[in-house]
Order: sequence, then structure tokens, then C-alpha cells
Amino acid sequence: MDTKTSAYHLTHHHHHLHQQTKKQTSAAAVIVRSRPVQFAQTLARVFRIGRKEKISKKAANKIAAAKSSSTAAFHHQSQQQIVVMPPPPTMQTATPPPPSTQATQTSQVVQVNGGGQSLTADKIVNMMPVTKRNPKDYIFGKVIGEGSYSTVYLAKDIHTNREHAIKVCEKQQIIREKKREQVRREKDALNILSNSGSSLFVKLYCTFQDTERLYFVMSYAKNGDLLPYINKVGSFDAACTRFYSGEILRALEHLHDLNIMHRDLKPENILLDHNMHIKVADFGCSKILEQPEAVDNTTILDENNPRQRTNSFVGTAQYVSPELLTEKTISPSSDLWALGCIIYQMIAGLPPFRSRSEYMLFKKILNLDYVYPDGFNADAKDLVQKLLVLDPNERLGTMDDQRYTSIRSHPFYNGLDFDTLHVTNPPPIYPYLPGNSEGQELRSQYRVPDHLEPGLDDKQLTRLLGLDGQSSSTTTPAPVPRPRKRSGILHMNDEEKQHQLNQQKCNSKWHGLVEGNLIVKQGLVDKRKGLFARRRMLMLTMGPHLYYADPVSMTLKGEIPWSPQLRVEPKNFRIFFVHTPNRTYYLEDPEGFALEWCKAIEEMRVNTYGVSPTTCT
Repeated sequence: MDTKTSAYHLTHHHHHLHQQTKKQTSAAAVIVRSRPVQFAQTLARVFRIGRKEKISKKAANKIAAAKSSSTAAFHHQSQQQIVVMPPPPTMQTATPPPPSTQATQTSQVVQVNGGGQSLTADKIVNMMPVTKRNPKDYIFGKVIGEGSYSTVYLAKDIHTNREHAIKVCEKQQIIREKKREQVRREKDALNILSNSGSSLFVKLYCTFQDTERLYFVMSYAKNGDLLPYINKVGSFDAACTRFYSGEILRALEHLHDLNIMHRDLKPENILLDHNMHIKVADFGCSKILEQPEAVDNTTILDENNPRQRTNSFVGTAQYVSPELLTEKTISPSSDLWALGCIIYQMIAGLPPFRSRSEYMLFKKILNLDYVYPDGFNADAKDLVQKLLVLDPNERLGTMDDQRYTSIRSHPFYNGLDFDTLHVTNPPPIYPYLPGNSEGQELRSQYRVPDHLEPGLDDKQLTRLLGLDGQSSSTTTPAPVPRPRKRSGILHMNDEEKQHQLNQQKCNSKWHGLVEGNLIVKQGLVDKRKGLFARRRMLMLTMGPHLYYADPVSMTLKGEIPWSPQLRVEPKNFRIFFVHTPNRTYYLEDPEGFALEWCKAIEEMRVNTYGVSPTTCT
């Protein structure tokens, strides 16, 4: 009985195992037939044999064939449609990405049918999926800009070695100064412009944040902003003004076509790329217009109480339009007013509206109180007059349907092809002194020829002034020679210099303005900036120093910075230029002894720095 029972149980057990195995094999076969590519995973899950179990050769071949087919399809599509666009500039979390082991990872996103520059196949092969960015993806360098709640750094992407300008905003300052709406406006405007395909604006590549800061990764304009160039050379000639104002006009056309107002257009917000073409930046005050926005009719200026203001304005005081002060209607015409102010500043050297008091500055704007200095270009004057109009609806270009055709066709822009400006080489920006009713314009290439003899003796001065029988660049008559008394201070010993300094303390009213330095040469000059001139007392002292003071108020107004790179350039008997690394100073001696100034300054430079005597032609 026991033997029969055992045999029965054994037979029953084998039958049960056979049935169970049959069911499992049948299930696996169904799955394998329905999903052959996933055969390895299915088989491992059914028989629980682990990840290291070998899969069948047939399934492996199917997987390899599927991957090969997918890759080939991707490359075929890439060569025809795939383009590179910046990552969607959305605010990302601060969670750091996992460390990558791929050396070919980039920060660009591959999109289909997105516009932009096409990629070749070899570039697409090395592209990797984009991960969320964080500060550790960049090497932060020097500070290139600062604002009330942000700092702009020059930074390098560690994955691509590309340089970027990264605007870092402190969250606490944004909250404290109530700038959240301003940050949002800037991000929205940059998003639209970055995807619009125009090269006239800074590009936003991505944004991210951590617990304390917001980060805007933007394109880097290597040549800084426009204002230092205006300050350095004093003013632009007609060709430079025509080109750069033309590019600004094209930028405004594109901006207004997208229903965006800048509202803070000024030279500081016009950047220059490596090719010296403009890129408009700083959209914190911008406005995206869905429809004309009417606001409260209250005014910033209260006639009865000048210090009380019921509202604040948007933009920069010197370039703000009248309607933004009175707050009646906001329209793109406000940017045309700012364009008129910038054209004026390019030619004259200073903005049209200036005052030490912000209240008086606003009064001048509302009263259209400004003047055109002697020598202002006639066509540019007509253009500025038609842009600086109190009524925003009467400004030139306001009624144009497409583009600003009425501004493009103005005589000031005769011969300028607006449609090819982006591929045109910009005119060089050289030191330039505009001509006026008393004299012709003066230019400087600021380059010293190598084949000429060094020094600044009488022979060299004769050559520079064109008195050696060669052509001369000036028709200014030579002044009547006066006896010159050479002080020889530079060759005195310390005891003699101290004696001269004691006499200066007793006899010179200017001693208190030169910080106790011994004055070597002094005299009245007209310090020119563009078309404007101011009478100053110029004082060359030991140290060396070049001070200039107001002869009426007896106050020190500034100092020309000394360095071994300082150079003097006589233009005629009255006018001479002093070139420094960051600015050119235009000085005019009303008595006509510019050459004496040049010799004294050059002698001081050589004596101080021990360098070879040179001058500019």
C-alpha cells in the first residue's frame, strides 16, 4: 500500500510539474511572439534567473537591429530638419544634475522646425540631452555690470568653453525693492526676442535659480556699451552716427513689431559685439503691449510742491519721454523720443536735457527746453527736431504702417542701406572734434608712424604743423611769438623745488587745488566735449598731475589721468589733444600756445616714466 501510494504521489507530482512548466512556457511564448524586442527582460522575469542570465542570440539580434534602425532614422531626420536653438529659458530648480561621464555633452537643445542655424551631421552625433543648469556649470570671472539688485559677470561654460554674460539677481533684494514684476518682464521679453531670430538683441540661453539667487545666462558683448565710446572720443562724426542710429532704428522696428516697448533706451543699454554691431540689452523696464495702455492722469510734477511726487517714472531721467512723466498714454512712440536723444548725444557729445536737479530736468523735458550747439549737423538737427516732439502722435514714424519708413527716408540717412547693415563693416570710431563757425573739424587716427624721427624738438614741431613745405591740416595762423621763460623745474634739486613750493604757497591762489604739488605750467584753456566747451584753468604739476579747475568758482573740476600710455597731439597752434587709454581730451589755448603745452606735458612724461619721447600725428 505504501509503495502504491508513493508511486501515485510521485506520478501526480510529475504531472503537476509538467502542467506548470507547460503553462509558463506557453505564457512566455505568447509574450515573446507579441514583443520580440523585449524577449530578454520577459524571460528573466518569468524564470527569475536574474540580470546576468544570457539571452537568446535571436533576441539580441532583434534588439541590435531595432537600435540601429532608430539611430539611422534619427540621423536622417537630423540632416534635414534639426537646428540648434537655445534651451527654453524657463526658471529651473536648483537641483544639481548627476555628474556626467560624457566629454561631449553640450548645453544646446536640439529642436525640429525651430528656425536658426542648421547643424552638420558630425556635430549632431556628439550632442547629448540637455540637463538642468546650476552655477557649477560655469566659471565666473570679472564683474562687467552692476544694478540695484543684480550683478553681471563674465562667465565661461565648462562644457562648451563659450563665454556668457550671467546676470545674477539677489532674491532678497528683489523682494525688498519690490522688483519681482520687473524681473518677470525682463525674462518674458528676452524669451520672445531670443526666439525671434534677430541678432540686434542680447540672447537669453537659459535661466536657473538656487536658494538665494536667480541666474540669467545671456550672450556676451565683448566691446561693452556705447557710452564709453562717446565719452572717449567726445562725439561721433556723421558716418558713425548714421550707422549706429540706423541699427538702433532697425532694432526698434523689430521690437515694436513684436509689441514690445523698451522704455529705457539709452547708450548704456546699447552693447557692441565683437564685430562692433549693436545688441540692445536690459529689458527690466520693458512692456509687452497687448493693447494701448491708459493709466492714471496724475502727474509726477506738482507745480505747487516741487518736491512731492505722486508717482514714479519708468526709465532713465535724461532719456524719458514727456508722456511717461505725465503718465497719460504708453506707446512705442516713447522709444522714438529716446532715439532722438541718443542721436543728439552722438553728435553733440552730451544729452539734450541736462540738469543737476531731477525736478528741473523734468521741467526742461516738458517745456522742450534744449539748444543746438554751434556746428550741429543740419540734417541731423532736422531729424532730432521731428523726434523730440511733445505730442507722441506727432513724432516722425508714429503713423507709419510697416517699419519706420518716414525715418528711413529722412535726408540724414541718404545712402544708408538699412537691410544690409548687419553685414556691413561699421565705420571706425576715432577721436573727432566737430567743426564750428570758428574752425574746421579735426580728426585723429591716433597712430604713431615708425619711419619718423623720435622726439618733440623744434624740427618735429615744424613737421607736425606742416610748416616744412608739406601739406598742412590746418589754416590757423601762427601766433606772434612771445618770449618764453623756461623754468627748468624738472632739472632742479630737491632743495630748489622746496623753495619754489614755498613761494607758490604764498603767491598762487591755485595752490590749494593741486594737493600741495609744485605747479610746472598753468594757463586758461577751453576744454571741449563734442560741440560744447567750458573755460578751465589747466595746471601741470609734479607728480605728475594735470588738474583742471573752474576759474570763476575756484573749484577743482577734475584731473586728466597720467600713465606711460598718455600722448599729446598738437592739431594747430591753438588746439591739442591729450590721449589717455580711456578718453581723449580736446583742449584749446585761446592765446594760441598749444605747442608749449605739448612740449611741457611730453617732457614731464619722459622725465617721470623714463620712456622714449613720442607724439601723435
